[in-house]
Amino acid sequence: MSPTLRNRIIGAIAGGGGAVAIATVMVSGKDGLEGREYLPYRDVVGVLTVCDGHTGSDIITGKRYTDKECDALTRADMARIARQVDPHIRVKTTDTQRAAIYSFAYNVGATAAINSTLMKKLNARDYAGACNELKRWVFAGGKKWKGLMNRRDAEYEVCNWSQK
Repeated sequence: MSPTLRNRIIGAIAGGGGAVAIATVMVSGKDGLEGREYLPYRDVVGVLTVCDGHTGSDIITGKRYTDKECDALTRADMARIARQVDPHIRVKTTDTQRAAIYSFAYNVGATAAINSTLMKKLNARDYAGACNELKRWVFAGGKKWKGLMNRRDAEYEVCNWSQK
């Protein structure tokens, strides 16, 4: 994880905004885990994407998005992920554990996260095992990606932040 991103996450933790705020900082901006792109593009598996990993039918092909628009999309996306994932987390977690799970779910999709071994281990109170599961999710389109390995390393670090 870059020092800039680490400092942004520390700031989000200190700001007391909770897991959604931490996860939003994790994925957003040029130094975030998603890497901000202002013009829509196709990701490694062909999904139309813009800003900080936003996908959906509301993307306007060829439009150049502003930072303000990207920030709004990312905040809304992360709030949606939290609403989808939270009912399936049945144990107490730290904000950093939950933020790592939100970032993971934002990347792989809420359904995949909810049905994952990570979630099963988390709900069994195997917190270390749940965090370890993040490192298994480094494939897209049948190929192992360095970018996903870097992302999972950062999520793993945040997941374990409060346990050090």
